[in-house]
Amino acid sequence: MKALQYQRISEPPVLTTVEDPEPGPGQVLLEVTAAGACHSDFAVMGMTAQQLRFPLPLTLGHEGVGTVAALGEGAGGVQVGESVAVYGPWGCGVCHNCAQGKENYCLRADREGIFPPGLGAPGAMAEYLLVDDARHLVPLGDLDPVTTAPLTDAGLTPYHAVKLSVPKLVAGTTAVVIGTGGLGHIGIQLLRAMTPARVVALDVAEEKLELARNVGAHEALLSDTKAADRIRELTEGQGATAVLDFVGVPPTTALAGQSVGIEGDVTLVGIGGGSLPVGFGILPYETTVRSPYWGSRSELEEVLALARRGVLDIHVERFPLDEAPRAYELLHEGKVNGRAVMVP
Repeated sequence: MKALQYQRISEPPVLTTVEDPEPGPGQVLLEVTAAGACHSDFAVMGMTAQQLRFPLPLTLGHEGVGTVAALGEGAGGVQVGESVAVYGPWGCGVCHNCAQGKENYCLRADREGIFPPGLGAPGAMAEYLLVDDARHLVPLGDLDPVTTAPLTDAGLTPYHAVKLSVPKLVAGTTAVVIGTGGLGHIGIQLLRAMTPARVVALDVAEEKLELARNVGAHEALLSDTKAADRIRELTEGQGATAVLDFVGVPPTTALAGQSVGIEGDVTLVGIGGGSLPVGFGILPYETTVRSPYWGSRSELEEVLALARRGVLDIHVERFPLDEAPRAYELLHEGKVNGRAVMVP
């Protein structure tokens, strides 16, 4: 089968041919119908040999949707021919967190060498994907595979992040979204669907600000040195109740700290290497700073339920699997408006 693989340190991914996988006991084989590309893939491809905790080559793609092609011995819960989405943050399945469906916070994954598909285990940028257990599959029903594939990360991750601040985002509050690309444009829609808060979007690119307006942002501002002052003006000096940073580089994490108000939340979702100092007098009183990771299995079901209600408008750019290397080039250059999705 064809597969997009990261084969050597510091080299771009390449399309190659590998053996078709066969499902072992308890495993499920999917014929991939769509796979999303993500900036997290660049984090993996930017690691040194000492930082990598898994062998290369690695088939990329941690946002996967497919049709059940075969079941291994003892596998159940899904049927051949069924359309399913893949829950990516695989865990051990038996620790305290996994028992609650929070496999994104598995207590044993590191120790046992368990990796998500595309981030250590073979991923979905291929014609077939081997899933370790049917519990990591969620029925798709009549949802479009191409627009649904990004929801497994670009939808699930902001959903989990927004959900943490929902109790604070009552009428009259303001939520700020920094970065309105793949995750951010979905985060805006989730804030509109889940809270009555005013949503202010920030980005450095005017075309992405236009996307933010189109998907529901009440205000869309350039993310520059004046952005924090503008947010203070919009909130009559109080600052935002919640700031979600989907970029995570040092300038945006600093901006998040400058924009938040007393008892506000700063949620650092982007993995750009930025950080935010915490201490008395550094941030407004009782500011909460979080750095969440992905979301739970039940939260993925909740995201797909929102998609079925038609409240999420997922902007995607489609690429044949043969063009996947070019899609990653465009993503790296910031030229993808929304989410890049590969269709085998």
